[in-house]
Amino acid sequence: MKDSPTILSSPIEYLKGVGPLRGDLLKKELEIFTFEDLLHHFPHRHIDKTKVSKINMINYQTDFIQIAGVLQQFDIVGEKRAKRLVAYLKDDTGAVELTWFQGINWVQKNLVPGQKYLVFGRTGFFNGRPQMVHPEIEPFVLAKADGKDYLEPVYPATEKLKARGLNGRQLAKLTFQLFSQIKPTDIPENIPDAIFKKLQLMNRYEAFSNLHFPVSQEAYQLALRRLKFEEFFIAQIRLNLVRLQRHHSSKGVVFEKVGDLFNDFYNHHLPFELTGAQKRVIREIRTDTGRGHQMNRLLQGDVGSGKTIVALLSMLLAADNGYQSCMMAPTEILAQQHYNGLKQLLKDMPVEIALLTGSIKGKERKRILNGLLDDSIHFVVGTHAVIEDVVQFKNLGLVIVDEQHRFGVAQRARLWEKAAVPPHVLVMTATPIPRTLAMTAYGDLDYSVMDELPPGRQPITTVHRNEMARASVMEFVRTEINKGRQAYFIYPLIEESEKLSYEDLMQGYEQVKSFFPEPTYRISMVHGRQSAEEKETNMQRFVQHDTHIMVSTTVIEVGVNVPNATVMVIESSEKFGLSQLHQLRGRVGRGSEKSFCILLTGSKVSKDAKERINTMCATNDGFKIAEKDLELRGPGDIEGTRQSGELNFKVASIVNDKDLLELAKTTAEQCCEEDPTLDMAKNLLLKKYLRSQKGKNAWSRIS
Repeated sequence: MKDSPTILSSPIEYLKGVGPLRGDLLKKELEIFTFEDLLHHFPHRHIDKTKVSKINMINYQTDFIQIAGVLQQFDIVGEKRAKRLVAYLKDDTGAVELTWFQGINWVQKNLVPGQKYLVFGRTGFFNGRPQMVHPEIEPFVLAKADGKDYLEPVYPATEKLKARGLNGRQLAKLTFQLFSQIKPTDIPENIPDAIFKKLQLMNRYEAFSNLHFPVSQEAYQLALRRLKFEEFFIAQIRLNLVRLQRHHSSKGVVFEKVGDLFNDFYNHHLPFELTGAQKRVIREIRTDTGRGHQMNRLLQGDVGSGKTIVALLSMLLAADNGYQSCMMAPTEILAQQHYNGLKQLLKDMPVEIALLTGSIKGKERKRILNGLLDDSIHFVVGTHAVIEDVVQFKNLGLVIVDEQHRFGVAQRARLWEKAAVPPHVLVMTATPIPRTLAMTAYGDLDYSVMDELPPGRQPITTVHRNEMARASVMEFVRTEINKGRQAYFIYPLIEESEKLSYEDLMQGYEQVKSFFPEPTYRISMVHGRQSAEEKETNMQRFVQHDTHIMVSTTVIEVGVNVPNATVMVIESSEKFGLSQLHQLRGRVGRGSEKSFCILLTGSKVSKDAKERINTMCATNDGFKIAEKDLELRGPGDIEGTRQSGELNFKVASIVNDKDLLELAKTTAEQCCEEDPTLDMAKNLLLKKYLRSQKGKNAWSRIS
């Protein structure tokens, strides 16, 4: 039965004070189509009219400030792009310069010199004088004298809206009008009563009302807590329902036994003792694959934590039960490396393994395709080539995807279609995912974390040096090479310009050559302009110790394994993101020798870059680094790995509201475990709400 439409689903033009013209503008500029969209267009802050600072309080440490004063005469300064509108605001303690680069006509038309204004914005200094660029400004109105906090909402608006008289203040009027047209029953409760009471949440209508027009600072904080919890809780309920549904209804092949291949390898051919984390993950995979439901597990392990051995043991488990395995890697270099590593480990085992990439042609390709079809090949390692329709398996039971964010959802799904019953899926990533992100973006997957390094690995020493210390850095690299070791020199990829990246790299190459002259030292170089063959040849020369130094852009970021390389020099390291620096550092420290990562920067480094570099020098822990990365960048960039658009949280933040997210997660898990279909009377409001929201959130899934 369809839910009947509510007043909140009314088109925005029907709200008093909007009409067709303003309605079109709100749709185009802010994607406000209905009353409900306006309800969810939250103010980005509130002006507390009772807290006004004096201008002489502005100093170099001041960030944002609210001041009041009389606006002085406007002046237009500069020409073309440098053209700006300048005015001064004066109070009884001093003056501050106000500057606008955009919307100059609107400012001139709407602000009157000689009048008193309330101004809020970020402060800076220009020629030694305090300045505010594009401040929020409005006529000064005396605060209410009733002793209550006077919090006026400030709404995000655009230049186009402001030009048509729909500034933040007008949006506040429209929202106020909205609340005069709706009743508490129009914003029904969606959190089960027992949870609502236990957590002492504000009711839903009051929360929306106080988020827009708070009666006090305390009421605003309670409203914020309620709506943040609701966002997290609803998202966690969705993810739990997806996971439970998969556990109960998705058919999967059954790996009934741990057989001879697994036991023989484990007891006689394992090159080292497994870590506790590796054993735990193998037990989890063993449980998943024996239940008769498709496994969908995300395995995140820091660089060098031994994910490959876990993958191999899972493949042997599949083979013991009569099933083939496919391992997919994002690049030929990585596929080749996985293949070589697995082949070496399996050299004394009766298991046939093949490599299938785009460059394998002719007889060898035909042999592999036939072997997969008649089951004489048990394992195949490959790139996108394994997805092609021509590649068919007799009995595919396990798919392992390495660095899954390099593959699209649709690409991965084509592998599942190569078997009558969907194969088990193990997704591996060496990019540590912060716990809060894993709980939200990957919450529909079962996930395993490998947070121990195999015995014998030494922590990598990371140091920061600037350009002035280049000679001593080169001397240190020379010392390591003379001990029989190898070194990497990595240059940033300038995304806007392949030409600039190439020039930087060539300049760097010449500089390295001048410190390490041939024939005493041999250098390989890898970059994006080379053909796949040339890249492969130069990479292999370094792998086989034929060259001492590898000069490269970030193409070697993922997966290259040269245990003899002990020095990683990252040039212009201030231009790299944290997770990328960590990935690059992981190319050394793969053998038993002490390894070093040297972060070279110019003399001027921004505050954010300094923080990234300090973090790298302070810890080798990928999970701490991932948390810091999330804090510095926000979830947008990192969560892109999930290919599910953005995490649509309007008020909640997975960076700042971790405790609330944990609470929402455990509450949602208990709710779903007790009532997986949400059919109990106490959960019907929640079920109704979820049904009404269907299609509004695009949570993509691994498969």
